[in-house]
Amino acid sequence: MMRRDTLLHLLDTTYDKENWYAPFKFAIEGLTAEQAEWQPVGEATKTIWENVNHLIYYKERLTAEVEGREWTNNLDGDETFSLTDSNTSEWVEVVERAESAHLNLRRALSSVSDSDPDQDAFEEKLLDIMMHDAYHTGQIIQLRKLQGSWPAQR
Repeated sequence: MMRRDTLLHLLDTTYDKENWYAPFKFAIEGLTAEQAEWQPVGEATKTIWENVNHLIYYKERLTAEVEGREWTNNLDGDETFSLTDSNTSEWVEVVERAESAHLNLRRALSSVSDSDPDQDAFEEKLLDIMMHDAYHTGQIIQLRKLQGSWPAQR
C-alpha cells in the first residue's frame, strides 16, 4: 500500500470509517443543537460544539497550506473553540462544515505526490491532525455519555 493510501485510510478511520474506535462523524451523528451546547455543571469542559469548531479550524488550515492558499484567519488554540454562534440553524451548518473540511483535506491529500519534497512535513502535520481528531472525538463521546445521548449499542 502506498504511503498516501495508508494516510487516506487512517484519515477516514478518524472521520467516518469505524475501525476499533468510533470515528468523529459517528460521535456527532444525530446530535441536536441543545445536546451539542450541553456542558456538565461546574466542569471546566468545552462543549461538543466547541470541540467541533476547534477540529474544523485545524483541518481547514492544513488544507489551505497543502493547496498553497494564504491562511489569514490565524487564531490561537483557545480562540478556535468559539468560531460560530450557538443556535439550532447554525449547528446544522457546523456539521456540514465539518464534513466539507474532511472531504477537502482528503482531496488535498489525494493530490500530494509521494515524491513531493515536502511530503514528510505534510505527513507529520496530517498525523498530528488525525491524533488530535481522535483525542477530541473521545471527549465528545464522553460528553455524550455524561448527558445520556450516546447510543447504548455503540
